[in-house]
Amino acid sequence: MSLPSTITVDGPAASGKSTIGGLLAERLGYLYFDTGALYRAITWLALERGLAIDDEEAIVALAQAAQITITKPTVQDGRQYTVYADSRDITWEIRSPEVDSHVSPVSAYPGVREALKATQRQIGEGGQVVMVGRDIGTVILPHADLKIYLDASLEVRAQRRYKELLTRGEEASYEDILPDMRRRDEIDSHRLAAPLRPAKDAIIINTDHLSIEEVFGQVMAQVEKWRPLEEG
Repeated sequence: MSLPSTITVDGPAASGKSTIGGLLAERLGYLYFDTGALYRAITWLALERGLAIDDEEAIVALAQAAQITITKPTVQDGRQYTVYADSRDITWEIRSPEVDSHVSPVSAYPGVREALKATQRQIGEGGQVVMVGRDIGTVILPHADLKIYLDASLEVRAQRRYKELLTRGEEASYEDILPDMRRRDEIDSHRLAAPLRPAKDAIIINTDHLSIEEVFGQVMAQVEKWRPLEEG
């Protein structure tokens, strides 16, 4: 059976991209690469260093100079990968509510996206990869073999993020998460550089009323029925 070598999974925050992408990569024996981790790492570094998030020039310079590395998990604590910033493990730090609140404006800066684009594309074009993000099917890997776009309502996604934070033992408020996520959606969808939207040839799956197992089943069905263009 022929399998797609490059698979993209795009969608808004908390739509299930990371979970499904990780499961898919594990099933296929592919590299799992969550590109959002790069933008989160830059955001965390900016906050750690006291940079103003609205100082575009400083944030772009940081993205150009930062040494960000993403590897397979180095600790068995539920992580899907390990993120290093200047050799420091910041895997869980980049999932904090503070980073959540600031990552969208950081990722909207064209200079930041340009600084990180080459790294993403190089990894993706190596093949046998499941790459997760917001502009992978439209900008980073526009010629990917299979493109998946996961979507869900704002309320469902906010509830998922709320439960995720509670599960990790962090303080969280649904009433705070909901408007934060609405603001992120607005920024991501209307930014000038690579706005969030499905690729024209993406398979769109709404996950509102589906379990993880059901979403994964639908995605695997698309993988299994995929055929190279020359095979029709």
